[in-house]
Amino acid sequence: MDIKQIQDLIRFVSKSGVNEVAIEQKDFKITIKTNQVATVVNATIPASHAAALAAPAPVPATPSAPVTAEPVEDTSKYVTIKSPMIGTFYRSASPEKPIFVNVGDEIKPGAVLCIIEAMKLFNEIESEVSGRIVKILVDNASPVEYDQPLFLVEPV
Repeated sequence: MDIKQIQDLIRFVSKSGVNEVAIEQKDFKITIKTNQVATVVNATIPASHAAALAAPAPVPATPSAPVTAEPVEDTSKYVTIKSPMIGTFYRSASPEKPIFVNVGDEIKPGAVLCIIEAMKLFNEIESEVSGRIVKILVDNASPVEYDQPLFLVEPV
C-alpha cells in the first residue's frame, strides 16, 4: 500500500461514517479508528515509507507569466450533483455497456447517473433531482474525492 492509498483510505474512513478499518498485509499493518471528535491512525509501516509520510509535500512553483482570467460561465442556475464518496468514477456499468447519461439527457429522481467504485464495491449514484444534464465534470475512470462536483443539471 503506497502513501496515496493510505491518505485516500484515511479520507474515505473519516467521511464514510465507518468506525474502524484494519488492513494487514505481509509487511504492513494499518488500523484506522474514528470517533465523532477525531480520526486516530495507528500504522506499522516499512521504514522506506516512513520518510515519505513524514516529509512535507512539495509546493508547486508559482508561474512567472501573468495569468489571464477566462470568462466564467454562470452556473448559479444549475444544480450540482456531487460525489458522495471517494472512489473511481465510471459512466457505464462496464466498457461494453451503454453510458448511463450524456449531456442533454433528461433525468428524473432515481435515475442512475454513474457508478463510483470504492474499495472494490460498485455504487450506483442516482439522481435526486429532475432536469437536463448540462455538463459532465469528470472523465470516465477518473478518481473522485468526497463532495467533488460530478454533473451540472438544469432543473425543470
